[in-house]
Amino acid sequence: MQYVKLGNTGVDVSRICLGCMSFGKPGKENGVFPWAKDYDDAKPIFKKAVDLGINYFDTANVYQMGTSEEITGRLIKDFGLNRDEIVVATKVHFDMRPGRPNGGGSSRKNIMAEIDHSLKRLGLDYVDLYQIHRLDHNTPMEEIMEALHDVVKAGKARYIGASTMFAWEFERLNNIAEKHGWTKFVSMQNQYNLIYREEEREMMPLCQDRKIAVVPWSPLAGGRCARPWGVQTERSKIDDVSPMVWTTPEQDKKVVDALQEVSKKNGNSMAQNALAWMLSKPYVTAPIVGSTSPKHLEEAVKALDIKLSDEEIKALEAPYVPHIKTGAF
Repeated sequence: MQYVKLGNTGVDVSRICLGCMSFGKPGKENGVFPWAKDYDDAKPIFKKAVDLGINYFDTANVYQMGTSEEITGRLIKDFGLNRDEIVVATKVHFDMRPGRPNGGGSSRKNIMAEIDHSLKRLGLDYVDLYQIHRLDHNTPMEEIMEALHDVVKAGKARYIGASTMFAWEFERLNNIAEKHGWTKFVSMQNQYNLIYREEEREMMPLCQDRKIAVVPWSPLAGGRCARPWGVQTERSKIDDVSPMVWTTPEQDKKVVDALQEVSKKNGNSMAQNALAWMLSKPYVTAPIVGSTSPKHLEEAVKALDIKLSDEEIKALEAPYVPHIKTGAF
């Protein structure tokens, strides 16, 4: 395993982050990821991650309504991982009590409540990285940043991060924190993959300039960059979320077809080439790779040793055309 610093911090994280969105109580009645893996099915995936040297685990309070955090925390405990050596990240923002007053968002009230709920589910005294899952446009930025600062000062999080938003919003939030002497964001978790590269325009240059860690979500675009176009899996048959995120099939198919062609020529899997392409970017710290099978995770880690040629990178990038911003900005 390769390890890198988490942005401009002294923290070492594995170059591949295990996305624990795949963990949780399965079934649509338990959340928007009915294909999630309960404890017994998640255990071999987690074991493979540990065996491969992964020390960075990312989850969120909303994943299967808290059961992802519960399973992740239980696995950390049951595997006896050294808390000082692993990096655990979770997120806050989306509704945990849909339709109820103060059911979600990034108000001071909700942040303070949800960090405690997350820690209880994880069975931990603190998380290493506490992230706002999206920007709450109904809460003043000053309120968000001061609340996150207080979470850190209370010892409940070591660092804070953000996810999917416009670059100017991200920069403004950090400027507010700097102005008041509050804790600043050290990471950005945004969508980035071969079929969605809009972040290359502003967010990636900003993060590279500010030495902020980039930990992309969905590096394989919900599996679209892992198999030939049109191939269905058991997960994709019941996945209602992905069709809302990736809505440009005519544009995306051309990119996936190019990925398939490059993979035929160099002998790597499509997933490995998609990850190797991402890992070739100097601004990418650690892609967040979700997995429903140990073999998929093992395949992903092998991408660390793949060095694509300039010609291969050019072939993968050539079919891309501009997209409308997606991901709940």
